[in-house]
Amino acid sequence: MAHEPLTQEEVLLEGFLALDTPEGFRAELIEGEIVVTPPPDGDHEKYISRVVRQVIRRSRIDMDFSGNKGLKLASGGVCPKNHAIPDVTFGPVGLDLFGAADPWMPCAGVAMVLEVTSTKPQADRETKRRCYAREGIPLYLLIDRETSMVTLFSEPEGHDYLRSLKRSFGDPLPLPEPFAFDLDTADFI
Repeated sequence: MAHEPLTQEEVLLEGFLALDTPEGFRAELIEGEIVVTPPPDGDHEKYISRVVRQVIRRSRIDMDFSGNKGLKLASGGVCPKNHAIPDVTFGPVGLDLFGAADPWMPCAGVAMVLEVTSTKPQADRETKRRCYAREGIPLYLLIDRETSMVTLFSEPEGHDYLRSLKRSFGDPLPLPEPFAFDLDTADFI
């Protein structure tokens, strides 16, 4: 039986989904590029811990979180569907987003994603930001270790976020609903 030939995008996606990365590494397919990231260093994990602890304790509504949860995102241009793994994904407890979720889950109900820059900071600053905006994820929190800044992107429209609020490490960053508290960045310094 004859089969339709696979497109270049389908071959890339199949190859990506078949990858067997070494333990601790993570692979993502972002705007047509396979990106493999090594295990994070201690400072990277410190920033994540500080944010997660505040979100769990201080958010107006109870939040669940998942570290390194695979998300299926809308494609950009001619590339296949993007597959990103944010450092942290937050969703309201009442939605139970992570219970029984597939390894690569859709983004419906995700309240915020968090990225801490590491080996490829431009991917976090630009490429992933565009991917999250295209999918309509309401909030993208970026902790940029090179610039010692924390940025909250909001109001996704098209391929980007309409608003961004940037603070230096040490200054509080207001998080809107459903979080509704000022993120303390004093111990990011």
